[in-house]
Parts: sequence; structure tokens; C-alpha cells
Amino acid sequence: MKIWKINIFILSVSILLLGLYFIFPKNGLKVGPCKLKFASFEELKTDTVVEKVDVDSVLQTMENTFVMSVSDSLLDSLHYYKKFITESSLRIYLPGDDYCFFDTIFQSFENAKYEGETYRILHYGDSQIEMDRISGVLRNHLQHRFGGSGIGMVPAIQRIPTTSFSQTFSGNFTRYIVYGDSTTHRASHKRYGPMAQFSAVDGSGVLSFSAKEKFPESKFSKVSLLVGHNSNDFSAQLSCDTVINEIKRREQSDEVLSLVWNLKETASHAILKLIGDAEVYALLFDGNGGVAVDNVPLRGCSGTIFTRINEEVLQQSFGKLKVSLIILQFGGNMMPVIKSQKTIDDYMMRLEKQFALFRRVVPEAKMLFIGPSDMSRKENGVYVTWRFLPELNEAIKQTALKNGVAFWNMFETMGGENSMAQWVRHNPPYAVGDHVHFTAQGAKEIGTLLSKSLLTYYDFYCLRKDLPTDFVHEFIFDAQNK
Repeated sequence: MKIWKINIFILSVSILLLGLYFIFPKNGLKVGPCKLKFASFEELKTDTVVEKVDVDSVLQTMENTFVMSVSDSLLDSLHYYKKFITESSLRIYLPGDDYCFFDTIFQSFENAKYEGETYRILHYGDSQIEMDRISGVLRNHLQHRFGGSGIGMVPAIQRIPTTSFSQTFSGNFTRYIVYGDSTTHRASHKRYGPMAQFSAVDGSGVLSFSAKEKFPESKFSKVSLLVGHNSNDFSAQLSCDTVINEIKRREQSDEVLSLVWNLKETASHAILKLIGDAEVYALLFDGNGGVAVDNVPLRGCSGTIFTRINEEVLQQSFGKLKVSLIILQFGGNMMPVIKSQKTIDDYMMRLEKQFALFRRVVPEAKMLFIGPSDMSRKENGVYVTWRFLPELNEAIKQTALKNGVAFWNMFETMGGENSMAQWVRHNPPYAVGDHVHFTAQGAKEIGTLLSKSLLTYYDFYCLRKDLPTDFVHEFIFDAQNK
């Protein structure tokens, strides 16, 4: 078609639409279940929210929450912790209001560096935690307090690069993942492992890893390979800064095996050559004792896929990992499909099945659910919170607590309803233009608040060590001591 004909067509359509604009009902026209409406000129040029949330004020208030008045008084300290765990928007809601919920975890963390053991936190989440966002901030805070180093657990093939650690692969690898569209490979046996994916090596393959120079905390002194269903001739050869061609061999096995290399000094680079057939579930880059925080992003996931994984493989894997805490951060990907309370109720039933699974395969670990962030969409030219998001957030909270799972309210931490639009407009931006995802800076703010909240419970744990249990309990739950 000639250009002048295309221009006439576009002009004709524009004139037709303009005419419709002036005669179309201002309140729209209902056609079946749908409603057709022309946006006004004011709506098109407006980029506002229905209610403004002062992000800086919210974050400053949150930050002030962690400041305890200088005092030598035991009662003043107890009053501070009581107010935090019972009233603060930053508090972690605990099943049965049990303020001792994390005590066994804290005890393990304290002993880790002396035992030379690494205790793990597995942080599962949707795209909000991709690139090691939020998880990396939590890792830095906890390793600074309890020791440890390294990036933790990574898959053999990393599709979404992280900010502090790079990796490549070559050879005969096929990546399988438990969920996704038709372009992803599925495994009929469902042996996906703790990262909800695995890479099958067929004959040979090479994996390369590097801690980026700007992130010295990502250096490692222990490398572990989690494999299963390996052939009889399977071997893994590690070369890095301090180890040259150290080979681990294994006879044929259908169980999950952990091959471990303890390095004499910390390393920044590693090359792993695999010979034979095996399913590679994960690699771990840790320090000699301390805390590891593993980042497991599952883009587009609602957090209900774990029951699709072979339970025996999960149990064998977790048995080799010393997992203290499992963090689940999901919910946001449900918003486009939630149209009623029934949809929320159905989602809660599926979440309960995930909680039950983790209790079976790693009974010694505690669980913490981080609720969805605020999410905005434009309605009549105004950015507002997605309908049903507050109800979903509250339902997750109640379901988690009912099932013995702690809950951190990220929605309220941000400022609550209609806060996301202001996170987008903040200078610098704390969220991107889709009004769903945090920027790196915004994720850092969230990760810092989460870390300080968890460590506040640790500080309270330290205070309680030398106090009678009955005295503390009566103080916390005595209404007259508010």
C-alpha cells in the first residue's frame, strides 16, 4: 500500500475516534460483562495517586523504631522490646505470639563460627528477589553479626545474573525447571531439588564461577556440589585460586550426594569440570562456619509449586544443608487472577499444602512468609492499589500464623495502601514504572528493614538469656505494663 493511502487511513480513524470521544457517555458504556470508556484529556495527562504517602516520612519512622533510648534500666529495655513485638508495623508476627519462636535459630547462629558449621536461610521468592535483591542485604547483615561468607546456593545454570557473582557453563547440560511456559524443559521424574530446578549433565560439562571484585564478601572457602542419579564413572574436578585439579569421584548412586571441597584460603574464582552423567541440583559457595542466605528467585511463581517436586529428593537434599529458616516471599503474581474472596481462599489452601510439605522434608527449620508489596494500577487516571491486595495480604498473614509460620508485613512496611506509586516517584526511585517491582535502591531499603527487624528479635533473645522465663513472660503479656 502506498504511503499516502496509509496516512489517509490513519487520519480517518483519528477523526472517527475524536468524534466518538465527544458523543460517548462520560461514565462509559456497558457491553455485557465489560465496560467501554474513553479516557479524558485530564486523565491522559494526569499521573497521580488517590492518596499520597510520604515515603521518606514512613521510612524515617520505621528507622526510628530501631532506636532504643539510652538507658541502663532493665525495665526500659523490656518496655522497648514489648512495644516492638506487639505494636510496631515492622514486627514479625509470630504464631501464638511466641516471642521465643526464633530462639533455636539464634542459638545455632551464635554457635556456627565456633563449630565451623554453616547454617542456612533459604529465601524463596518471585521476581522481587531476582539478582540477589533483598536476600543479599539480609545476608550481609547476618554475616556481619554471626560470621560467614560466600554467595550461598546457586544453580548450575543461572538465567538471571546476580550483582555480586557471575557464572557461565559449557558442555552437555540440559536445564529442567518445575514450572514455566512451554519453552522450559520438564522432567517426568520431578527430581528438581531444593532450587526447583536441576541441570542434567550428559557426558561432560564445565561450570565457571567468579565473585565480582566490588563484592569481597562473596569470596568463598568451601565449595559443595549437590548431585544425584549419577553414573558409575562420575567425577568432579575443582580448580580455583587455592586448589588445582582436586578430583572427587563417586560410584553410581540414585540418592542425593554432596561433594565438598574445603579450601585452605578464600577464593574468588572456581572452575568445575564434570565427567559422566548426573543431575546437578545446586552448588554452594560458603565460608568456614557462619550463616548462609540462599537466594532462590522464581519469576512469575505464586509459591505453590513445591509440592510438585519429588519429596524424597527434597528430604535428602535438605538433610545435607543444615537449613535453619525458610523464607517464602510470594503473593504478588496472584493479583491479576484474583477476582473474588473465593480465589483468595483457594490460594490459601494451596499455600497450606506448601507449609505442610516443608514441615515434612525439613522439620527442624522454621518458616517465615513475607507478604506481597503494594502494587498499583491506573484507574480513571489515578494509580491505586490493586483491588483485593489488602485482603490477600491479610489472608496470607492469618493462614501463615495458623500453620505455625511467622509473617512479615511488607505491604504495611511500605506505607500500606497506595504507597507503591510514591515509591515509584521517590527521588531516587525506589520502584520502577510497572508499579510492581522495586529498584535496586528500593530493594535495599526493604532488605535493611527486614534485617533489622529480625536482629531486633535477636537482641531481645540476648537480653532474655539472663532473665527468669516467667518474669519475661508476665511482663510481655501483662496489660498493665503497656
